[in-house]
Amino acid sequence: QVQLVESGGGLVQAGGSLRLSCAPSERTFSNYAMSWFRQAPGKEREFVAAISRSGSTTYYADSVKGRFTISRGNSRNTVYLQMNSLKPEDTAVYYCAAGLINSGNYYYLRSYDYWGQGTQVTISS
Repeated sequence: QVQLVESGGGLVQAGGSLRLSCAPSERTFSNYAMSWFRQAPGKEREFVAAISRSGSTTYYADSVKGRFTISRGNSRNTVYLQMNSLKPEDTAVYYCAAGLINSGNYYYLRSYDYWGQGTQVTISS
């Protein structure tokens, strides 16, 4: 089964930084829109950031705008999430997702066909 594999999670203090990576275990997702979602305990999974199929446009949740940056690798098959100025409320499991999205639907879980297993990010105060 095709999977997206996340890495880079961990435990850091508030104000610190982490860089998450997401790469496919098989096939290529260079033509897919890629996104990051997160889910905190007891809460629904929420949109964090997305990058368009071309890589030319990015989208962010208001809660992370200015602190997080999503990008694609040179092969466009890997996606990164650089997270700076981390806060305790950023603590969650972070999931990578891929979908053939053309416009407007980056924020919705149903837009994505492939998901990773998640990586834990914990921010201590």
